[in-house]
Amino acid sequence: MSYKKLHQSAFVLDSHCDTPLVLIEGANLGERLRKGHFDFIRMKEGGLDAVFFAIYTSGKMAPDAATRRALQLIARTFDAVESNSDKVTMAFSAEDAYRNRELGLGSVFIGMENGAPIQKDLSLLRLFYDMGIRYMTLCHAADNEICDSCASKDKRWNGLSPFGVEVIKEMNRLGMLIDVSHISDQSFYDVLKYTTKPVVATHSCCRSIANHPRNLTDQMIVDLASNGGVIQINFYPPFLNSDYAKDFWPLCDAFEEAQERFKEDPKKYKKLLQDAEKAMFALERPSYTEIADHIDHVVKLVGVKHVGIGSDFDGIEVTPAGMEGVDKLPVLTKELKSRGYSDDDISLILGGNFLRLL
Repeated sequence: MSYKKLHQSAFVLDSHCDTPLVLIEGANLGERLRKGHFDFIRMKEGGLDAVFFAIYTSGKMAPDAATRRALQLIARTFDAVESNSDKVTMAFSAEDAYRNRELGLGSVFIGMENGAPIQKDLSLLRLFYDMGIRYMTLCHAADNEICDSCASKDKRWNGLSPFGVEVIKEMNRLGMLIDVSHISDQSFYDVLKYTTKPVVATHSCCRSIANHPRNLTDQMIVDLASNGGVIQINFYPPFLNSDYAKDFWPLCDAFEEAQERFKEDPKKYKKLLQDAEKAMFALERPSYTEIADHIDHVVKLVGVKHVGIGSDFDGIEVTPAGMEGVDKLPVLTKELKSRGYSDDDISLILGGNFLRLL
C-alpha cells in the first residue's frame, strides 16, 4: 500500500495539541490560519482523524484562577466545535471517534494539562470528567497539590502527595487516563506504584537521545510499557535534539522576555519582539525525520505497541523542518514506511496504540 493510501486508511490521532490557547485569542479554526500549527482545514488535509485539545493552565496561576481558565478553555473548545459541525464533532470515547470517522467528521477530545484546576477536591476532578476531560497531565512546570514537576528544583513532595495518591485511585475508577508528561521521575514511579491501569506520556520524547528532564529515560519507557502504557512522541525540536537545544534555549528565553516587554508596551518593544523571533527562527531546525528516530528508539526498547504521536502543536514556538503544521503529518507516515515498518505497525503508531488505552 502506498504511504498516501496507508495514511488515509489508518486512524490518525494526535494526543496533545494546545490550540485552545489560540481560541482564547479569538482564532477561527474554520479558516486556514496564517499563524500557528492547527486549524480544521489543515486537520483534514493532514488526514488527522482525532485530536486531543489540551486544557492548559500555568503553574503560576492561583487555584481559583486556574479553575476559571480551565472552564473558559473548555467552553471555547465546545464553541469552536459547534461552529464547525460540518467538519468536526466532540468525542468522549474510542467508539465515538470511530463512529465520527464513519460520518466523515474529525473528532476533538479534551485533556487537562496540569491538575491545578481540580484544586484539592476530588469532586472537581469528577466534574471535569463529566465535562469531557479524558486524560489529565498531573502537573506542568511547577509542583502542585498532586505531585512534583520535572522542572522544579526543590521538590515539594518527592513524588506524589497524599492527595495525589487519591487522585490516581479516582482517575482509575473514573476511566480517566493518567498522563505522566511533565512530572518528576519520582512522581512517575509513584504513579506506577499506585495505578491499576496503564498510563500514558501524551507528549514526551526519549532522554537517551535528547537529554532533558521532560523526556523519559530508557528504564522509564521499559517500565511504562510493562504497565501497558504508551509514550506519544513530542515534535518540539529541543526535546528531539540535544545539540539544537543548546543553541535554542538562550534564544527562546530572549523571545519570551521580549514577549513580556511587548505586553507591557507594544509600541516600544515591537522591534525587540520581532528581532527575538527572527533570531529564534533563523536557527537551523532538526528534520521531522528525528521524530521517527525517537519512535525507532522506543520500538527497539519495548516494541511497536507502546509508542504514538503527541505533537504539542500550538504549544511550541518552533517545529521540526518539514513538519510546520498538522497538514504535514503524511510525511511522517512516508518516513516510517521508508524505514521498513509494516502497514499494521504504522497504523498502531499513528493512533491505534493510544485508542487501545481509551
